[in-house]
Amino acid sequence: MTKKIALEEHFLAPGCEEYWATTVGDLDRTIYDQVVSRLRDFGAQRLDVMDRAGIERVVLSLSGPGVQIERDRTMACRKARDANDFLSREIERRPDRFAGFAHLPMQDPIAAADELERCVRDLGFCGAMINGHTNGTYLDAPSLDPFWARVEALQVPIYLHPADPVASYPAMAGCPSLKRAMWEWGVETGTHALRLVFAGVFERFPGLTIILGHLGETLPFLLWRFDSRAAIYGLTMQKTPSQYIRAHMVVTTSGMFAPEPLVCAVTALGATRVMFSVDYPYESSEQAAQFIESAPVDDQTRRRLCFENAERVLGWTTETFAPGRRDA
Repeated sequence: MTKKIALEEHFLAPGCEEYWATTVGDLDRTIYDQVVSRLRDFGAQRLDVMDRAGIERVVLSLSGPGVQIERDRTMACRKARDANDFLSREIERRPDRFAGFAHLPMQDPIAAADELERCVRDLGFCGAMINGHTNGTYLDAPSLDPFWARVEALQVPIYLHPADPVASYPAMAGCPSLKRAMWEWGVETGTHALRLVFAGVFERFPGLTIILGHLGETLPFLLWRFDSRAAIYGLTMQKTPSQYIRAHMVVTTSGMFAPEPLVCAVTALGATRVMFSVDYPYESSEQAAQFIESAPVDDQTRRRLCFENAERVLGWTTETFAPGRRDA
């Protein structure tokens, strides 16, 4: 079995369950309790799942939306710091198996940048996960430029994770089955990622690396279309949209265990731009592992997908588990 690193694996910290509960709707209480139990576990249950799937290390992130829906800026800053400190203590118990993405109070760009730097430099985290917009502010907002400047200086990746849209899409009215993970989150997150491209974030900060889950939220399938429409609409950018996406975005297999989208992502982005992930505990680690082990790729590509690309993007080496220079 090929060794694996997984990058979209979630946990819950004390004081954050009320934020997470807003995303689960009318989930059956028994299922709710089971999921919460898995999110809170850092011991035998989680490690056994990892072992059976051949997952050597996971990068843990607070299950969203977290403090990004908090209206009180001071509270958001305090709870984000508490969540990161909580995660750091859990990582200290098993540094050979766990790493961390920082949770950030994006309501305050400077505070978010400071917290990211603290997490990277003092706690050894390898980047951050941001759960979509923050109370309607998307990541291309000019007010966030100081944050992006710090991210670029720290040379760490930012994982852009789905979140509920500011308002429900009218086309989904009357069809609740399309909400959230079925379709809505993919549309929201893919659109958010495109905002970074078309708003010029990568032109202003050419050192950024953005990670997208779910094999790129459909973007790899549409690269030609983006370039074609950009030319027709007369958009003036230094590069084509597809060039920005290929240069600044990498994708994971989280929650997407089918050969067709995998082949599309590898073909469109390149074999060095796709990484294994599960989306635990919302998906099965064993199913994710079985999928990647049997995927229609050669052995060299499989190693890249399973761990080599993650080690490069996160700045790890095979021998160590310490943050270093990140070069996507």
